[in-house]
Parts: sequence; C-alpha cells; structure tokens
Amino acid sequence: MNALTTQAPTRFFEITRPDGTVGRISYDDQGAGPVVLLAPGMGTVRATFRHVVPALLAAGYRVVTTDYRGLGESDTGWDEYSSAVTAADLAALIRHLDVGPVLLYSNSYTSASSVHLAAEQPELLRGAILAGPFVRSLPAPNLIAKVLANLITKPALTRMMWMSWFPHMFPKRPADYAAMRAAVDANLREPGRAAVFARMCAGSHDAAEALLPQAKAAAIPTLVIMGTADEDFPDAEAEARFVADALDARLELLDGYGHQPHEEAPEQIAALIRDFDPAGPAGR
Repeated sequence: MNALTTQAPTRFFEITRPDGTVGRISYDDQGAGPVVLLAPGMGTVRATFRHVVPALLAAGYRVVTTDYRGLGESDTGWDEYSSAVTAADLAALIRHLDVGPVLLYSNSYTSASSVHLAAEQPELLRGAILAGPFVRSLPAPNLIAKVLANLITKPALTRMMWMSWFPHMFPKRPADYAAMRAAVDANLREPGRAAVFARMCAGSHDAAEALLPQAKAAAIPTLVIMGTADEDFPDAEAEARFVADALDARLELLDGYGHQPHEEAPEQIAALIRDFDPAGPAGR
C-alpha cells in the first residue's frame, strides 16, 4: 500500500454485493496466538496501526488489521457505507479467517461497529476495546468543527476539509506523522474514495446508539479508551464516561492524548490490550 505498512502482505477476501458483483476487503494477518483484530477510525488506513502491531506481535498475539470498504486498499463501489455494514464486514472477515472469538480494537467510527457486533453477533467477540469511540451522533465540538462537518460531506471538498482537520487528532504526534498524513491524503486522491468518505461523514450513529442496551446485555468484556485532549468531542471525558456506563465497561483516560492513541502512545495501548484481554497469550 505505502511505506507505512506493517511489512505484511496485503490480503483480500470477497463479499458478494446485493447486485451480484463482488467487492474485496483488504487486510493483513501476522503472528500466532490469540487474535486481535484492529479496525481503523474513519478517514484513515490500516497503516495507522504500524506502531502498535510490533508490540502486540512481541506479546504473543496474532494480529489482523483491516481497511473498511471504500478506503485503504478495499474496493469502492458499494451501495452502503455505515457503521452497521462495517460491522457486517468485520464479522465476515472473522468468519473468513475462522478465528473467532477475537479481541476487537476499534477506533472512532468503527467503535459504533463494535457496538453492532456486541449486540448482534456477540459470539464473535471475546472482548472489545473502543478508543476515541463514536457510538452516537453528537454536535460538533466548536464552530470550526461545525463548518467542517458540513463542508466535508461535499465530495469536491472532502479531502481538503479532512486534511485540514487531520492535525487536530494528534496533540502528541508520532515521529512519522508527516508520512502518515501524506499516505492518507494520497489514499483520498484515488478515484472514488473521497466520495465514499463524504457519504460516511453524512451518516449517523443513531442505529448504534439504539443498540447500546443490547450490547451491554451481551456482557462482552469491554474497555473504553479516551484521550483527554481528543478534539473530536465537545467534552471527551464526559463522552468516555457515557460510553463506559452505557456498556458497563472499564474506562481508561489518557492524559493529553488525542483521537488516535494507538499512534501517539503505541506501547501504552499495547500494554492496555495485554492487561485487559480476558484470554491473552499464556505467560504474559
């Protein structure tokens, strides 16, 4: 995909679309041991996990990272883009690999997909980690974000608006931040991808919010991680507590970190995963 890959070859699995055509979802698969599935947030690619993957492999995990439909190396051309269908794609990947139940680490947009899975297909999960989670639709945290939220739904402006917001997600930037930003920008320049992202930005998480009681009742061990400097929320700490309460989850607040803590604090995130995992590698 680009120089930021985790050095694993890209693989694909196929999903038949409602019109009979076939679409491919990209992923990579490394290591041996209990499976951790890493699902990126909206508007980025699976290379976002490039720093946390080595730490998880060293801890004895099998690590699978994926691009959701429309971005990264996954195909465009789907009739729907939502957290619900992303959950269906994650379920299809787990079944394709025949590896369930997995520990699912989700970020931002895909945390709503985690709620769908916990509520509707809990047998696929042994645990769920929601980082910077959007599990309900929220007002923009400030005027700048409100303007951007409107403009980003216009495909001609989507890439420019997203790249202008991108720096706000990283109060503590990784050393290769500039390369990661360039990789995301390049991906959105590929034909059809900005239009996909515009559709995702125009959607809502109302369906996930409605499933929160059902997901809680499934009693999947759940961890909510929130950076206290996450600018994507009007009040990051309050939202983290809401999500944790709604899912009866353990809560970890990371002081000074932003919306993608696995990029800013990969060793800390790997340690949280190891310590939380109800069925992690033996002897850790």
